[in-house]
Amino acid sequence: MLRTRLTAMTALFLLAACGGGNDTPAAGNTPPPGANLKITAENAPQAARAAYASAVDSAEMSDLGGSFPVASGGSGGMSKASGGVDPGGLVTVILQKIPFGPEVVPCDQSGTMTISGDIASPFTLTQGDYFRVESAACDDGLGEVVDGILEFTVAEFTGELETGLYLLTLDILLTNLQVTTPEETVTGNGDTSVTLDSRASPFIAALVSGNSMSSTYDTGATTLSSFSSSQTVDLGLAPSPYTIEAAGTLESTELAGIIRYSTPVTFAGFDSGYPEAGELLVNGDASSLRLIAVDAVNVRIEIDSNGDGEVDEVIETTWSALVG
Repeated sequence: MLRTRLTAMTALFLLAACGGGNDTPAAGNTPPPGANLKITAENAPQAARAAYASAVDSAEMSDLGGSFPVASGGSGGMSKASGGVDPGGLVTVILQKIPFGPEVVPCDQSGTMTISGDIASPFTLTQGDYFRVESAACDDGLGEVVDGILEFTVAEFTGELETGLYLLTLDILLTNLQVTTPEETVTGNGDTSVTLDSRASPFIAALVSGNSMSSTYDTGATTLSSFSSSQTVDLGLAPSPYTIEAAGTLESTELAGIIRYSTPVTFAGFDSGYPEAGELLVNGDASSLRLIAVDAVNVRIEIDSNGDGEVDEVIETTWSALVG
């Protein structure tokens, strides 16, 4: 059902945006506004985890309604990259609803979802096409209750929906989008742009970028700004290789300061495994850390705590221990 697909999509967009909110905020995390984190051996694992979560989880926003999962959710708000199928799933379902109301649709258990929009053609997408989903305590029996607004505007489209081979860019706006589960309530606001390129399918590429995405949850808050995450997956090979590149600025109550992250060496791995190659650079004040994928099991954190360009301390650990 359309409403079920869209309900699942709203939760995905929200909870993936800033890496979730399952950690308890560290004590004393009240830095002055705009203060950068001083990275030390004590806080480096937490900073590395938060940066990696934001880098990988933000890419989940390319999964439009479960139709293009380049990343799969893990415990603690974390994700590992994986492959997906049917990149045109959401688009096809949306076009089947032309003309748009607004149409108020009752959710399976309780609440409603109001769907509206303006699309030029029932057979393709056109720049400027717009659709809006407003949820009001919508419970489809999926373990979550959704409130708030998601708006989509087509910024670019080339290719053919019938074959599933196309380039699609959607500009997306979240307004007070709240998802309540038995574990927590998360509210998101912000903007993002999602580009899906399936023209060389089964090789698929996705790019997610945005100015600001904020989440508030039961134990804290997170803001991701000036962010981008690009991924590729080749579903024609087994195991399926993937790559991840990301950058952004993260402010979180889990950290006593702001961090900026980037991938000077592209992450790469296979199927649903953790990256087995690549690096994530995290900058705080003058200090920094480098998260290095040794292989799909092991990971190294190199810490430059005084900003002199030299490695002061090294932490050897595993991906599961770091992100668990």
